[in-house]
Amino acid sequence: MMFLSDALVSAGHLLWTLDPRVVAAAAVSLKVALVSTVLAAALGVPVGFAVAARDFRGRRALQVTLNTLTALPTVVVGLLAYALLSRRGLLGVWGLLYTQSAMVFGETILVTPLLAALTMGVISGADPRVEQTALTLGASRLAAAFTVLAEMRWGVLVAVAAGFGRLISELGVALMVGGNIRDATRTMTTAIALETSKGDFAFGFALGLILLTLALGVNLGVAIFAPRR
Repeated sequence: MMFLSDALVSAGHLLWTLDPRVVAAAAVSLKVALVSTVLAAALGVPVGFAVAARDFRGRRALQVTLNTLTALPTVVVGLLAYALLSRRGLLGVWGLLYTQSAMVFGETILVTPLLAALTMGVISGADPRVEQTALTLGASRLAAAFTVLAEMRWGVLVAVAAGFGRLISELGVALMVGGNIRDATRTMTTAIALETSKGDFAFGFALGLILLTLALGVNLGVAIFAPRR
């Protein structure tokens, strides 16, 4: 018990003094997670909306595929991203391996199916009369779709927040294509894995507290601004 309390006290000191290692790892994690979440939302939300709102051949198979891809292990996505971005890979000419851009690439692949599946679930619960009313009033198909999306915006926002929560705590992709380079690609999760393996538990606890605080902040923000039902 003393070990745990001592580690937590040391972690508090690192946070209070804004230890450069802690700040650098937190900044990289936040930047990569935010950019990846925005890109994944730009890709996943329209796909999820289209699958939920339209009936077409192969729809059921696509739904099953999206739901299955939400369970992809991060190390598998990391391996795929590494294979694509390595020097002999299809995208190797970009020279992105072991950069923050590589981490964004891999994490976007990881969370896009999740956002698509969650959006699909949200839009499936929309009142069909919303789109029908918009069309009756002369709106185009695209405008009617945006009307439905606006009506369900808080559910979609919760889905995006869930995607951010998964990415801010992601380890496999960041480690495999980022390389855990200090002050460049070292995130909070890769730093925790490295420092705790060396016995620096205080550093790991400090970063763990930041992770929880960021996740709590995002979810509190959604809860505060979401309309009461």
